[in-house]
Amino acid sequence: MISQNRRITIKHVAQEAGVSTQTVSRVINNRPDVAPETRKRILEIIDQLDYRPSELARSLIHRRSFTLGVVTAGLNHIGPNRTLNGITTKAEELGYGLLLKALSRYSVENVQPILQFLLSRQVDGILWAVQEINNNRDWLSEGLRDISVPIFFLTMAPRPGISMLSIDNYAGGVLATQHLLDVGCQNIAHISGPLDWWEARQRKRGWQAILEKAGHKIEEHYSAEGNWSSASGQSAFQQLLDKYPEMDAVFVANDQMALTVLRMACEKGIRVPDDLAVVGFDDIAESAYFWPALTTIKQNQQELGRLAVQELVCTIEAIRNNETLEAQNILLMPELIIRESSVKA
Repeated sequence: MISQNRRITIKHVAQEAGVSTQTVSRVINNRPDVAPETRKRILEIIDQLDYRPSELARSLIHRRSFTLGVVTAGLNHIGPNRTLNGITTKAEELGYGLLLKALSRYSVENVQPILQFLLSRQVDGILWAVQEINNNRDWLSEGLRDISVPIFFLTMAPRPGISMLSIDNYAGGVLATQHLLDVGCQNIAHISGPLDWWEARQRKRGWQAILEKAGHKIEEHYSAEGNWSSASGQSAFQQLLDKYPEMDAVFVANDQMALTVLRMACEKGIRVPDDLAVVGFDDIAESAYFWPALTTIKQNQQELGRLAVQELVCTIEAIRNNETLEAQNILLMPELIIRESSVKA
């Protein structure tokens, strides 16, 4: 009988089960090469002894840290926080810890120390969850290519030889604009996000492409640029009212700006959706409870985070097994959520 005051180790479990420590290790790590009855007995003993393998011991056994580095930015926005929540949930499910570093500004000088820090902590892989904007485009694709551990990029343009996961922002722009055409709108304006952001450009491209496909001419004053904030949405909507008064619909690149459009329309006596149909992008919680409730494009950023961890861990395992994997380019399709702001009663 093992004294209750002694710290339980893998050796104690092996002794009680009458097996080797290697067999216990295989059960702990869910390896298939253990007989079912042996696995059952070992799991029962682990439960009886309340054995918990230490992270240090686990790392030494497997010669890996079971830690993923995560580089993120823009945590003052809803999207990056949702993605981080998905990353955290999936990493915990797979038995990985996270080492998080947040960028306050985009520059090579700021990034290199962060990468060196993560590598010095022996992370098994890195998730690069930083939005692509114009001033970080070149070194995103070149400066990070030769990192010594697997790296997956989120929310950036596809590039040869680089694994990337993103919401299909272009498809989101297409979905929003096609819906407005389907409900009978003819003069469809657009409030974009900041156009140095890849995501904003993709959403605008989707809007423009579907209008051109439908035979609509695109004039410069049919769109106005915001910066994702409510204040910028107010300014952009006013520009459209001044320059494009005949508009009967507006696709707005995020919900925060779109909700401002709904409020301003109400203040100005513009009936939504009778005079103006409005579609946003994100599906934040408030969009369903505003009046009229906002039609929007739902992007599942939590699933993006979960999938990023899953793919990175699969890559780590493949490398450990000397397997060769091609770089992956994964796009998650967004979903159109139809509510009262775009459909007349």
